[in-house]
Amino acid sequence: MAILEVEHICKSFEKTEVLKDISFSLEEGQALSIIGSSGSGKTTLLRCLNFLERPDSGKIRVREETLFDSDDAASFRDSEIRKKRLHFGLVFQSFNLFPQYTALENVMLAKELLAKEQPDYKERKKAVHEEIRVLAEELLRQMGLADRMENYPHQLSGGQCQRVAIARALALKPDILCFDEPTSALDPELTGEVLKVMKELAEQKTTMIIVTHEMAFARDVASHVIFMDDGYILEQGTPDQVFEHSHEERTRQFLSRFMQG
Repeated sequence: MAILEVEHICKSFEKTEVLKDISFSLEEGQALSIIGSSGSGKTTLLRCLNFLERPDSGKIRVREETLFDSDDAASFRDSEIRKKRLHFGLVFQSFNLFPQYTALENVMLAKELLAKEQPDYKERKKAVHEEIRVLAEELLRQMGLADRMENYPHQLSGGQCQRVAIARALALKPDILCFDEPTSALDPELTGEVLKVMKELAEQKTTMIIVTHEMAFARDVASHVIFMDDGYILEQGTPDQVFEHSHEERTRQFLSRFMQG
């Protein structure tokens, strides 16, 4: 059964159509790579799934729960947006860490803010804080950052910052972990660090959506690949189907040019 179902999503900015009738599904434990030229709509699609942008039309369901339905006025209520976002953990291209907080504090922050909204928070404050701290420390250890927990972002390399960002996204235990070109701001050595973590997550059957220009990663690690072009999903399938046996000439042209470049 699909953990994510996306049906007929469209999105325009003024008169420019950015997403055109996007439909796909994702099974639990799959790693989905979204590839395509710059401007093809990849990041906008990811932002619509996370409700950083609001689709103009279509439906989004997670675990059979409808999160967005353009025919239902309730889908447009801002009061519901934050709750819907909890289904998705987003790792940004440029980390987006808070510079005034340590690595550990960055990972703990969102979970602590949510805990404060619970009616019994004052009575359980110390215990809740300790639970959140223990979880954050464990996640940072998994990211290979056991000795960097008290460092601030400016004291970390780009690869280390991105691994903190991954730990932060995992802390809320989202249904789907989303990556928006997580290595595009990194040099090759640091890119390798982050891709290694992402490969380990895929091996652990973490459900992921990855917008990436790393073609080798998309081919070798993803269980499903979507190729986008001019706002459409032009082709989708297994890595073998998309990379080795493409049906669309545009897909073959892109892959040929990209792999050569």
